Amino acid sequence: MPAGTGTALLLLLALSRPLRARNGDISNQHSCTPGFSEDGYTALVSPNIMEGQKLLKVKFNGCRTGPQGIWYETSNPDFRVGTDGAVYTARRVRIASRQAMFKVAAGDDQTSNKWETAIRLLVEENPLNQSRNQQRIKPNHPSELPQDQTRTLLPWQQHRSTNGLRRQKRDWVIPPVNVPENSRGPFPLHLVRIRSDKDRESSIRYSITGVGADQPPMELFKIDPISGRMYVTDPLDREERASYHLRAHAVDMNGIQVENPIDLSIYVIDMNDNRPEFSSQVFNGSVDESAKPGTYVMTVSAHDADDNNTLNGIIMYRIMAQSPQSPSQDMFVIHSETGAINTVASGLDREKVQQYTVVVTATDMDGSSNHGLSNTATAIITVADVNDNPPEFTSKMFFGDVAENQVDVVVANITVVDRDQPYTPNWNARYKIISGDQYNHFTIRTDPVTNEGVVMVVKPIDYEMNKAFMLNVMVSNQAPLAGGIQMSLLSTSAVTISVMNVNEAPYFPKQNDPIRHVEGDQAGRYLTTFSAVDPDRSMQQALRYSKLWDPADWLIINTTTGNVHTRAKLDRESPFVNEDIYEAKFLATDNGDPPASGTGTLQIYITDINDNAPELHPKEAQICERPNANGINITATDMDRKPSGDPFVFELPTVPSSIRRNWTITRINGNYAWLSLQIGYLEAGVYEVPVIVTDSGNPPLFNTSIIKVKVCPCDENGDCTTIGAVAAAGLGTGAIISILICIIILLSMVLLFIMWMKRREKERHTKQLLIDPEDDVRDNILKYDEEGGGEEDQDYDLSQLQQPETLDHVLNKVTGVRRVDERPVGAEPQYPIRPVIPHPGDIGDFISEGLRAADNDPTAPPYDSLLVFDYEGSGSTAGSVSSLNSSSSEEQDFDYLNDWGPRFKKLADMYGGGEED
Repeated sequence: MPAGTGTALLLLLALSRPLRARNGDISNQHSCTPGFSEDGYTALVSPNIMEGQKLLKVKFNGCRTGPQGIWYETSNPDFRVGTDGAVYTARRVRIASRQAMFKVAAGDDQTSNKWETAIRLLVEENPLNQSRNQQRIKPNHPSELPQDQTRTLLPWQQHRSTNGLRRQKRDWVIPPVNVPENSRGPFPLHLVRIRSDKDRESSIRYSITGVGADQPPMELFKIDPISGRMYVTDPLDREERASYHLRAHAVDMNGIQVENPIDLSIYVIDMNDNRPEFSSQVFNGSVDESAKPGTYVMTVSAHDADDNNTLNGIIMYRIMAQSPQSPSQDMFVIHSETGAINTVASGLDREKVQQYTVVVTATDMDGSSNHGLSNTATAIITVADVNDNPPEFTSKMFFGDVAENQVDVVVANITVVDRDQPYTPNWNARYKIISGDQYNHFTIRTDPVTNEGVVMVVKPIDYEMNKAFMLNVMVSNQAPLAGGIQMSLLSTSAVTISVMNVNEAPYFPKQNDPIRHVEGDQAGRYLTTFSAVDPDRSMQQALRYSKLWDPADWLIINTTTGNVHTRAKLDRESPFVNEDIYEAKFLATDNGDPPASGTGTLQIYITDINDNAPELHPKEAQICERPNANGINITATDMDRKPSGDPFVFELPTVPSSIRRNWTITRINGNYAWLSLQIGYLEAGVYEVPVIVTDSGNPPLFNTSIIKVKVCPCDENGDCTTIGAVAAAGLGTGAIISILICIIILLSMVLLFIMWMKRREKERHTKQLLIDPEDDVRDNILKYDEEGGGEEDQDYDLSQLQQPETLDHVLNKVTGVRRVDERPVGAEPQYPIRPVIPHPGDIGDFISEGLRAADNDPTAPPYDSLLVFDYEGSGSTAGSVSSLNSSSSEEQDFDYLNDWGPRFKKLADMYGGGEED
């Protein structure tokens, strides 16, 4: 470059792998194989492409000497292919994304085969005009690019003016660097070289920044700061990151920027390193049986982690196997791109095959079995049941029998078969009686477990009316039959039911109106003939009648004829009569085997007569001793009905004359009257006022009722005073005062008695003890030391002191002589138990009682009376005590008694030579 023309930044592109021969060239050395030279082609283009612009050229080998007879076509109408394999734009195209893909197909006129290859267009970020940016065609295999292929980019243009040369600096966008993923190295792998033409003037240091350089993942890309060569240090994975965007910097030794930073994009070229993965290993779907070909069944889906804009990520589906292969081995078909499974043949029948297992495979590389990766999944297709099988009876005739008058019993079971799926609406049977049951005696319900029809009786059957039935029954499903399916001839059947005769109970015909009878008639009157009817007319059975319920015991019935007579007078006012109606129940029994009986109710309407006199209420009342507005309201009642009852007539008797002189009665209405004083004053007291009341019967009945009236003094309100009420009860003033005085005296006596009891109790508590509490030994325990003797004291004959083995010497004693030092033999007197802890105030009584008990108890020790000693025999080894005397006349020394302690102090003072006080 001539001096003074300025600096330029050069980009050197190089691939690290050596050039290899193309597969097509190698294959041509042996034999000719038709096809494209590459599986895919890549070109770098601008976002806006003009019409007719050439993009790249594909090479197709048809194993001919020339291109004659070779044709091309594209999958995208925006592009076209010339006869020489050059790819052009058919119209003006704008690519909105970073890349675009389409397919180019080629074929030979002599054969029907067709070959395809993929075209990938990479879009520049800020492209220059097309004349300065020549597109480079490269295959998907970057190892086949020339190793030393480079391109120099001039970022500045020269502009000359009248004053000389002037340099105008402008930015330049470097085309992306494509790096294949999963490269095997060796690493670090050289990618590109960045150089500034100012490195001729001074030393330049190069650096890169961005994700993968100085940002995580750190140091994935490195650059030699002196030479500007950039490397990748590890294999790249497009599935982790598809592109990296770095910035290249050029500074001098002082760190001063000598060039503007350059954007560098690195795209990771996808490799087919991922198999398609199904979203599930097992897919479940269903299709109705008898479905037509082309019916949609289900959809399977798979995903490929590779670039779906390349063949590496384009998945194709196909069915590998079907089980069972009935009725055809190809019952289903799958859409190669969407994975939708449809039926392709007819003949699906759930009753033959209920489920199909279909093995589906998904292959990338557009389904290429040679270059694509595959994976499999299982589709379980269930054949859904439709109602294409009508239910059919297992027999044309069914039989059953039932006894007459039975209800809710099973008569017969009718069975059907249905080949549809059990326990579904297509299988569940419904039965209907078409004819033969005019009066709806029968119904048919479906057994939910066996699907059988259960014929039942819902209305009683009379053998005398119907001895047999012939039912026509039809069966259908809960769901309607599928289209085009007709009912079977076996969907109808006949059911013959025989009725068995049984002995029916007699019954009494309904009595619309009760019989009428006048109360009070004499016993033995004929009422009616209450006869029953035997339904078994053909059996000619005899009936017997009996009385079942007659609460008043007024009736009697003839056992053979059913004639009913009275055995007592009927009384309408009886508590057993309700609303003038008396009811009795009778029983009719036939002589069948076993006998049957029926009941009937006889109603008797009793006509009322005037047989009850009226009554007055109240029986007691009170009134003031002087006439006032208050009186006594009298009510008359009669158990008889009209016209034998009210209205009533009220009057006072003429005898005695004082009744009408002192009292007056006034009729208020037919049932009520007013009794009041006739005179101006009547002495307080109780008066018996007779009142005559007469009913309206024919002949009328009357009754004289006594009303006890208490006449008493009244206050200003007309109410009897308390004293007046007592006086009216028959007590005078003196009697009342006497009663009050008695009550006061009684209360005083009770009060004095209570005071006396409290005072006595107080004295008992304050009484002193007769002895000093310190000298009271009742509650003290006295402990005495035992001073046993030495060995010499043990040499005694103790047999004399022991209890004799027999009591003969005691029982044989002379009368009147006894030993009082022995416990008497015989019944001991019983004495009352002394209290354990006497009251302190009763200590004197306690001592006296104890002394008296001790004096009267001969068995109680000590025996403080004259002791009579029996003769103890001769020859005693013990000497006489009287022979003991002082053996020495000389004075003994008892001073040693002083050494024996305080217990012997008294003896020491008496015999010893102790000091005188």
